[in-house]
Amino acid sequence: MATKFLSPKLLNTFPSFTRFLNSASTASLAAVASLNFDEKPEPAAVEKQPTSLKQGSITNATLDLDDHQRLFGSIPTLNLLRSSANLGLAANEWFVDFGMWIMNSRLMETSLVRDAILKTVRHTFFQHFCAGETTEEAANCVRRIHDKGFRGMLVYAVEHTSDNAGCDRNLEGFLGSVELAKSLPASSVSFVIAKITAICPIGLLKRVSDLLRWQYKDPSFYLPWKLNTLPIFSDSSALYHTLEKPAPLSPKEESDLQLAHQRLLELCQKCVQDNVALTIDAEDTSIQPAIDYFTYSSAIMYNQDGNPIVFGTIQAYLKDAKERLFVTTKTAQSLGIPMGFKLVRGAYMSSESKLASLLGYDSPIHNSIQETHACYNDCASFMLERIADGYGAVVLATHNVESGQLAASKACDLGIQKGNQKLEFAQLYGMSEALSFGLRNAGFQVSKYLPYGPVDMVMPYLLRRAEENRGLLSTSSLDSVLMGKELKRRLKKLQFAKSEMASPSSMKIEIGTH
Repeated sequence: MATKFLSPKLLNTFPSFTRFLNSASTASLAAVASLNFDEKPEPAAVEKQPTSLKQGSITNATLDLDDHQRLFGSIPTLNLLRSSANLGLAANEWFVDFGMWIMNSRLMETSLVRDAILKTVRHTFFQHFCAGETTEEAANCVRRIHDKGFRGMLVYAVEHTSDNAGCDRNLEGFLGSVELAKSLPASSVSFVIAKITAICPIGLLKRVSDLLRWQYKDPSFYLPWKLNTLPIFSDSSALYHTLEKPAPLSPKEESDLQLAHQRLLELCQKCVQDNVALTIDAEDTSIQPAIDYFTYSSAIMYNQDGNPIVFGTIQAYLKDAKERLFVTTKTAQSLGIPMGFKLVRGAYMSSESKLASLLGYDSPIHNSIQETHACYNDCASFMLERIADGYGAVVLATHNVESGQLAASKACDLGIQKGNQKLEFAQLYGMSEALSFGLRNAGFQVSKYLPYGPVDMVMPYLLRRAEENRGLLSTSSLDSVLMGKELKRRLKKLQFAKSEMASPSSMKIEIGTH
């Protein structure tokens, strides 16, 4: 596509979008009453809720804590106990810190210790949060959740790579994910997920990000290798990673960059050929500019005819997230390029804040959880309005009950049909089951994020889930509360059955039957 280079100055041409999700009407809220969130939860039962929304913008926004039997009644007690225990362990800071220390210690160099640890992980966290070690196991997991009314987001869980040989191997894994999606029942897979860090050396991504940041500071700074793209930065973007003018890419670096582009284009072409949507995951801010560059340059080439094949990811915990989403989407729309985004809160809070503090700058993360919730809800509202106007697509990846319910209400308010292929809700596999079932029961499309691969390869994903989401995985979360109630119900039922059998009347009846 012969699209002209988009100057970062275009960022200043669009006004900030300020509408909130609280524009949803009471009538539309009633339309999603099947979410079954009617009874006020105990104070610690849910995540902190957005405070930027006006009081009274939602009616019956609290959770129904009486649906635990319907949600978890079909799950065997042993599995329920295992899930509850895994969530509890992942929320225990001492346990997480100890596990991190073990995994990063020299003990892992001892084969006996390493084998024992990996075996333990395989039967605990891995089994709970991952779809399997092989494509066959991942396929079976997709079929299981599809039988429950969910779709799968296939994630070949490789992450950072430092050399071209590793990047080539990872590309084959991603291509295999597309093949797997194609082989499964129609509509059972919503997306294949890829990480640019797996197909481009991490050092090169840092170099490219530095150069892109410097060009944003100085638009006259020429980058001969740069392809057509969409706005990557906004005036509020963090630029402290690049304090000095970086050196141009060396011939070897330019060659490696070209190889990385070729890998991504091969993956995009495969997705177009098999009609499988591709979502590019986000990373930390030190390399995110390069990832957005790869994503947007590919979207310009492959997102056509109103059908976004390549989706980017926006992390709402970043202070510049909303502005970047608005200007990127509006620029793409003005150029006739359909853009899709996965909207998340973010998973690098600790490392981002530490790096900014070390360099003497304010954190790029919002100052409070309430600000993050408000940003997420504003971004969701913006994308839902675009979809209602016939443009773009969005994956609302959230474990926050109120955000999910607000978005469902907004979608109904805008007249978006529940089966609209441009709107998808998503949660991580093994998490937020109550929200997933509630949205599914209301008629919305819901996906589960399904990482798969050998345990040792998936370990970085599992460690990040534990390290960065302790609050989310807290035992006070909705799932843990409902699981606990269901286990108590079964225990009471068992005790009642035992007492009935031990009562004199039952003994008399038993004797009389012989």
